[in-house]
Amino acid sequence: MIQLLFFARFREELGVESEQLEIETLSCVGDLLDRLQQRGETWARLFAEDQRVMMAVNQAVADRKTPLGEGDEVALFPPVTGG
Repeated sequence: MIQLLFFARFREELGVESEQLEIETLSCVGDLLDRLQQRGETWARLFAEDQRVMMAVNQAVADRKTPLGEGDEVALFPPVTGG
């Protein structure tokens, strides 16, 4: 299992802040994002390849190629802007 955390706009639009997923077919973060896109229109829009998604695995910055392992924590959040 992996622990999946959603932050900011993702949490608001999806109506979920966290969940656990079986890792059986997920070898990297890209596989996870592909699986999430299959959940429906909002999921597909938020996690499409052309969208900027900030990712962290076990609190370290990650990208689509970052490998996943049993017990990992994956955080997904939109890019942050400041001023």
